[in-house]
Parts: sequence; C-alpha cells; structure tokens
Amino acid sequence: MSGVDLPAGTYLRHLTAHSDDRGEFTEVHRREWPSGVEPVQWNCVRSRAGTLRGVHVHAKHADYLTCPVGQCFVGLRDLRRGPTAGQTAMVELSADRPAGLTIPPGVAHGFYFPVDSLHLYAVDRYFDPADELGCHWADPALELDWPGVPMLLSRRDRDAGPLAELLTRIERWQPFGPIVRVAS
Repeated sequence: MSGVDLPAGTYLRHLTAHSDDRGEFTEVHRREWPSGVEPVQWNCVRSRAGTLRGVHVHAKHADYLTCPVGQCFVGLRDLRRGPTAGQTAMVELSADRPAGLTIPPGVAHGFYFPVDSLHLYAVDRYFDPADELGCHWADPALELDWPGVPMLLSRRDRDAGPLAELLTRIERWQPFGPIVRVAS
C-alpha cells in the first residue's frame, strides 16, 4: 500500500491492530486524525466474493472507509479540475493490513471484493440521491486495472453509462469543492 500515488485530498492511514489471545482491537477513526471527514453517518456493508460496487462519484460528500473483514480493492479516478485531474490509483484494504481511506468529493471510486468481506464507512453528509452519480466500472477510459472480473453487480452498476457521459453530467456543476448544482 505504501508508495501509492493518490489524488489530492485522498488520505490513506495505516491502522494498528492490537492482538492478544482473545483476538484483536483496532482503532479505525479518531477526530484528531486528518481525514477531511467529520462523520454524520456510519454504514456497514457486507459483500460476497466477486462483488463490485461502483464506480460512483459524489459532488457533495466525502467517505472514510476501512475493511475490517476480508479484502477490498478501491479503484480511484480524480474527476476534479486541478493538479491531480485524471489521476488513477488502486488501493488495497484488508483485515490483514488495517488502513483507513478518505475519498473526497469529485474522486470516482469503485470497490471490488475478491473474498467475502465487510467494509465500514463514514460520510460527512447524509445520503442524497442527487449526489450519487456513476459510470460503468469496465470503461477503458477510467484506466482502472481491476484485479479480477466481478460476478456480482447491482443493476444500476451493471447498466451504468460510460465515463464520457458522466463527465458531461458533471460539467453542469461548478468545479468540485464545493459543488453547487446549476439551476436548469
């Protein structure tokens, strides 16, 4: 995981697991850690082996996530204007090497689970369907090299359009950070 070049505002924090004969304890978030996320909601998601969730992008909210059970590959592509525009990264999160990842608004992301997994994530704004945009996970324009081929996708993710269509929709907004939807 070290050495991964991440888009601006994306943070990867290695977490420390404290083990003894009973099991393990890991702090996954502290307010004092620079994450860019002040959580208003926490979510816990179980995914079966072969699941891919995404690729999604949010204009208004940031995510902070960890994978305390199993393994997750997070594909990232920066859709914002600026010095890291177009940058991609593939980050592995796993129970074996605990880490927390912050994904800021404007960075498209998808999650691939090669094994049965659980991921825990916080958001800094409550769910808003208008803040849920996406594109097809396998669009070559994303330039994401997934470590496997997903077998389980939601209908929404399976039927998502190309990155070019998503970028056209994004152009209706002002540049990421902060995002304000333009009145039609």
